[in-house]
Amino acid sequence: MKPLFAAVALAAAAPALAAPTPFTVKDLATLERVSSPQLSPDERSALYQLRVTDYAANRGRTSLWVTPLGNGKPLRLTEDSLGAWSGAWSADGKHVFFVAGKDDVQQLWRVPATGGTPEAISSLPLDIGSFAIAADGRTVAFTTDLFVACAEESDPLACTKKRLDKPADAKASGRVYDQLFVRHWDTWSDGRRSQLLVATLGDDGKLGTPRLLSGSIDGDVPSKPFGDASEYAFSPDGKTLYFAVRNAKGSEQAWSTNFDIFSVPVDGSAQPKNLTPDNPAWDSYPLPSRDGKTLYYLAMKRPGFEADRFGIHALDLATGASREIAPSWDRSASGLKESVDGKLLYTAADDWGQHPLFSVEVATGKVTKLVGDGTVSAFDVGAKRLLLARDTLKRPADLFTADTRGRSLKPLTRANAETLKDLAVGDFEFFTFAGHGGATVQGYVVKPVGFKANRRYPVAFIIHGGPQGAMNNGFSYRWNPQTYAGQGFAVVTINFHGSTGYGQAFTDSISQDWGGKPLEDLKLGWEAALKKYKFLDADRACALGASYGGYMINWIAGNWNEPWKCLVNHDGVFDTRAMGYVTEELWFTEWENGGTVYDKPEAYERHNPLNHVDQWRVPMLVVQGEKDYRIPTSQGTATFTALQRRGIPSQLLYFPDENHWVLKPQNSVQWHETVNAWLKRWTGQ
Repeated sequence: MKPLFAAVALAAAAPALAAPTPFTVKDLATLERVSSPQLSPDERSALYQLRVTDYAANRGRTSLWVTPLGNGKPLRLTEDSLGAWSGAWSADGKHVFFVAGKDDVQQLWRVPATGGTPEAISSLPLDIGSFAIAADGRTVAFTTDLFVACAEESDPLACTKKRLDKPADAKASGRVYDQLFVRHWDTWSDGRRSQLLVATLGDDGKLGTPRLLSGSIDGDVPSKPFGDASEYAFSPDGKTLYFAVRNAKGSEQAWSTNFDIFSVPVDGSAQPKNLTPDNPAWDSYPLPSRDGKTLYYLAMKRPGFEADRFGIHALDLATGASREIAPSWDRSASGLKESVDGKLLYTAADDWGQHPLFSVEVATGKVTKLVGDGTVSAFDVGAKRLLLARDTLKRPADLFTADTRGRSLKPLTRANAETLKDLAVGDFEFFTFAGHGGATVQGYVVKPVGFKANRRYPVAFIIHGGPQGAMNNGFSYRWNPQTYAGQGFAVVTINFHGSTGYGQAFTDSISQDWGGKPLEDLKLGWEAALKKYKFLDADRACALGASYGGYMINWIAGNWNEPWKCLVNHDGVFDTRAMGYVTEELWFTEWENGGTVYDKPEAYERHNPLNHVDQWRVPMLVVQGEKDYRIPTSQGTATFTALQRRGIPSQLLYFPDENHWVLKPQNSVQWHETVNAWLKRWTGQ
């Protein structure tokens, strides 16, 4: 008996293991972010970018790292203070090139891949925005913002710099515009375009005199606001550059989605040539085949529709004939990579709540899902293996390796392992129900941290934006369900008609019906969730959304306000008619409403939230960023005015320094804390 009693005494004396801490917004804001994976030429190492948060400075800082694919520790190549980004291997794998600041000007740098002192290899008067290196290791394409009028000058960079440097005694600040795109996303135009140039690295490793290649094109290379080096590429022999650009004139660029792919000789011996003139819709993301005979690219079919399906196309560079690969695959592809043997293309796409990696046979169009669960946000392809950045609803992105068929998936990095081991996150489950017209619609539920089956929990009902988007099995740094689960809320979200990953017809169905089928799906999804998950407290639920989700909050306020104790509207549309004039990308509102405001006024009024303000009654928190030119400030302040004028409890959270998103770490924390306090106030937590 003594040993038993002794064991009990020892167990009683041992300290209890500490319970995991619920995941919070501060954790979200300060997690390390892994991105941009690239295999070394010999496939023995991986290059990646790491972002850490300098919370005191209210910003993120990026650095470049190399980690061996076998045994070994990651090697830091650049310090956070340098702010390196957009890393790329040299052709021989001995160096890593990247962009970083020098005297507040973004220049091209390089550092030995085995570690050492980084050195700037360019000294241009303007920022480098992106770059690519040809297979010869010497020819560099890069982009920078230039005044169109400077394109004909012998030195367009110096010309642009001179025009930017105003006299010290200049007092007038006005600008005169004669065409649209006076502002885009969060920036007012100063008349410059992002242009494509090329230069050669000399024997001293320094970048030589640049030559402008896209000067005759009145468009941005890469596209703004989110374009990058994936929109242009060298031919395998380095003699040709392929690039995509919006091919529209003047103000038409504000309502056109006609991107075309051009080719231009690197030596500047000829003007750019349009390779896709017959398609008036979106052609982009050129990928020359390894043998130089074919140009792969992505293309849409309907002009003016930014959420059309991206199909995979192959252009025979000798004959000019183009064909679609896998035309029956009803998913919208993202950026492409080619297998080493040239038989496969790799791409990622939304697919039933996931964002997997797929392979596509070039000859037959056969599509195979390789890595299914979670979100593959970036990848690279080698002869023997794949390198992936992958995340889930419960874990931020890390790098993984797999064979070229997606098997033997193994973690390569564990960037947040120490932080996450003591943090508790909520479990999640996908469910389906019969939505509008009996169609199968998917949603998911996230359980609160510390979940107990015999309890009922308040609910955050999150409505995604886009509207052509989806709430997938992925880790978000904005609308992350785990921040609500960590506060004791269950989360419900519905991928309503209009969402991506369920076939193009499903995505198309929201256009000209913003307040119809999607609202019906949300109602039926909420009913299905309550029936299936008894821990959801229907009497303590709030609905939240941003962008289109914010529009839907305004629409719900007047058309389905019965279930909700409170609402949260971030950058949401209040007046669809005014939106047709105040937003910057007119192609969006014109497609979604079937035409312009003056041609189709009834379409803009059909589901206009302002027409139902007399039915508003639910307390609402309104969030608005001053630099949001997609859904400008007047839409948010009008929403708040309507609430206050009707005497409905309401708050306005206004950010003078944020755009359509909330990006600064301390602003993000304030956003979450304000939203959480609003939810708790009205759900009685």
